[in-house]
Amino acid sequence: MSNEVLFFGAFAIFVIFVMLLDLGAFSPKKAGIVKFKEAAFWSAIWVGLSIGFYFFLRNYGYFIHDISDASHLDTIQQLYYKNLKLGSDYAENLKIFQNNMALEYITGYLVEYSLSVDNIFVFILIFNSFGVRKKNYKDVLVWGILGSIVLRFIFIFLGAALIQKFEWILLVFGAFLVYTGIKILFSKDEEEDIDTKNHPAVKVTSRFFNVYEKFVSDRFFFRHKYRANKLYITPLFVVIVVIAFTDVIFAVDSIPAIFSITKDPYIVFFSNVFAIMGLRSMFFFLVNIIDMFAYLKYGLGVLLTFIGVKMLAHHWLEGIGFTNLHSLIVIVLILGVSIGASLLFPPKEEKPAN
Repeated sequence: MSNEVLFFGAFAIFVIFVMLLDLGAFSPKKAGIVKFKEAAFWSAIWVGLSIGFYFFLRNYGYFIHDISDASHLDTIQQLYYKNLKLGSDYAENLKIFQNNMALEYITGYLVEYSLSVDNIFVFILIFNSFGVRKKNYKDVLVWGILGSIVLRFIFIFLGAALIQKFEWILLVFGAFLVYTGIKILFSKDEEEDIDTKNHPAVKVTSRFFNVYEKFVSDRFFFRHKYRANKLYITPLFVVIVVIAFTDVIFAVDSIPAIFSITKDPYIVFFSNVFAIMGLRSMFFFLVNIIDMFAYLKYGLGVLLTFIGVKMLAHHWLEGIGFTNLHSLIVIVLILGVSIGASLLFPPKEEKPAN
């Protein structure tokens, strides 16, 4: 068995274990409403793990592709890191490769984590529309996010295969991100109601499963003894499907964005996993203070526009020496300015008309 397979197996076990801890699976007390302090604690844990993975890549990144010699390093470099210049010394080349991989990972993670903030607004809307009780938020988010990871895994490696075969797809992605970014900048802050009966995820789920019309405590499935003992899924499970579906819709923006930073599907995947896994705790951390960041939406619009332009003009930017480090600096500045402006110059509340 290769080191690559062993690494992914160990990584999967590690993520599942931490998620079970986060879910309270090893606690005898049933988890209820997540408090601000608990959410802040787990947000810090996930950010810490994400940063720790950056240092892991800098020192042991060769595990990701099971690189054992110079020829294998050259193969990976030609596949995903064509613009990375390497010399003749294998040890030095491996160090350069791992440093570059780590930089791409942390840049991609920052982009994905920032774009995940948008999900929070939609998740609140979903919970309110379906009438989910606050004590069930945690379970629904955890299982919904786990489902979205599986779907994103398919999306990422399919996208990587397409980019390897048709590089011009990057231009399509770039144009789409510019359009999306500009649309965000000029769109009004209007909440759209969710039609719970006609939502695509609800329709697909109802086609293949018996859906019970009412919540049944905190259960996802149950057998109805007065209806021929049929197995039903509850509205709570339907909400999990909607959460996963919604996250994949958001991935249409975020995954093309990270492919502007790295072509390595493994780095894209790890960046997404750490960003999504931290989304559950970030939801509870920000849900009560999200209104403080009024200009963050515009920062995300500028961010997507910048990434789209970077994809469209990547040959020219590479020619003038624009690197991933420069991208990271620009991304941090965009997010920092939008957050700082939100805190320093909060928009005035409109007074109701007499």
